Amino acid sequence: MTPTKFIQALLAATAILAGGAAAAFAGVSAQEASALKSTLMPLGGERAGNKDGTIPAWDGGYAKAPAGYVSGQPRADPFANEKPLFSITAANVGRYRDHISDGAALLLKKFPTFRMDVYATHRTASAPQWVYDNTLKNATSAQTYNGGLAFKDAIGGVPFPMPKDGFEAAWNMEFVWRGVTYYFPAKSYAVTSNGEPILVAQVKNWEQSPYWARGGKFSGLAEMYRSRTIGPPQKNGEELVGRRKFPDGASDQSWQYLPGQRRVRKAPSIGYDEPNFFLSGIGQFDEYRGFSGPLNRYNWKLVGKREMYIPYNNNRYYLQKDATVIGPHHINPGFVRWELHRVWVVEATLATGKRNVVAKRRFYLDEDTWYPVNIDEWDAQGAYWRFLMDLPMVAAELPGVIAPSQVLYDFKLNEYAPYFQIGETDKQVQFLPLLPESFFTPDAVASEAVR
Repeated sequence: MTPTKFIQALLAATAILAGGAAAAFAGVSAQEASALKSTLMPLGGERAGNKDGTIPAWDGGYAKAPAGYVSGQPRADPFANEKPLFSITAANVGRYRDHISDGAALLLKKFPTFRMDVYATHRTASAPQWVYDNTLKNATSAQTYNGGLAFKDAIGGVPFPMPKDGFEAAWNMEFVWRGVTYYFPAKSYAVTSNGEPILVAQVKNWEQSPYWARGGKFSGLAEMYRSRTIGPPQKNGEELVGRRKFPDGASDQSWQYLPGQRRVRKAPSIGYDEPNFFLSGIGQFDEYRGFSGPLNRYNWKLVGKREMYIPYNNNRYYLQKDATVIGPHHINPGFVRWELHRVWVVEATLATGKRNVVAKRRFYLDEDTWYPVNIDEWDAQGAYWRFLMDLPMVAAELPGVIAPSQVLYDFKLNEYAPYFQIGETDKQVQFLPLLPESFFTPDAVASEAVR
């Protein structure tokens, strides 16, 4: 079965479910999974290029770092000598409208200074062989339950490389390969409607994902995180530490240290549509990494695939100073690289009886990595509200494509938030050996807290 026919069969099965809210599936057959060694790349994308030749075939990606490179150093732009093929502007957007998100189209309409510089497509995605091996196993063993709101029997790889419905695709989005343990200091800004950038958080972050730990049996703990605030001055010394259980984010645990109180206490609600205090309330916690947390407030629909212009291979962006890339109304378009890639389109609509201030979301998931590279959001009245975009880059030493920074545009507030900027930090995402689980505990925070 060709990839296209396989996708059509999956979508036909999904349509029968009328939204898929009650669906539960086991993995695909061994025969179907064998496509991950032939017509599909090991993480699920189609190996072949498109008919026009504007999307090349996947040939293994970028999996070798330059000689002497040490993780955490700035990563050179592997395509530094390339020039844009063309630019999408307000004047010619009609020609490309079917290949860009609603949010990108609105930016073009709203700001004459915004444009999308389109470059040749490079399919740089890769992962270690053990991730490929685990993904192949997951394809036949992983299964959702509880109406798609949970899954089991997957570890150390993409859970559902051949997704049958929107829930499986959403789990892939939440469990993207970005390494096991890493340290990334970053700065986050809120840019006001007057065009003034305000530093709202400067943090040192550590994250570790037992789900991605090589070998062993998954214990049920998906992710551990620790964030130490060092700026602005009034927030210096604050810390947040937490653990995310698998796969139901409702069992998350988090603790917060506030220097003024001189103690560690259980953190307030962190999740769903709670305003993100790291961004001074621009955006909400479940928009972290595009989407983070339980799936239980939405119905998830797998719409299909499209060829889209998305940000990709943005190593050059991360070599700039913050003031260079942060413009008054949008990110400096001269430092963002857009490429044509195939994406899975997944729509999340608010489930009956559930609440979230974002009533509908449309995710564009890069087929090679499952990153939500673009996201459109609508409010309860059906009005377009927010646009989020990832800025993926090549981290060949991992190997993999990672997306440290995101940008959120709020069209109601006329503000935007470029967050997790790493252009002026001591390390630019440093991959580390496993840290002891005790590092991610409230006791560790208490013992190291600034007094």
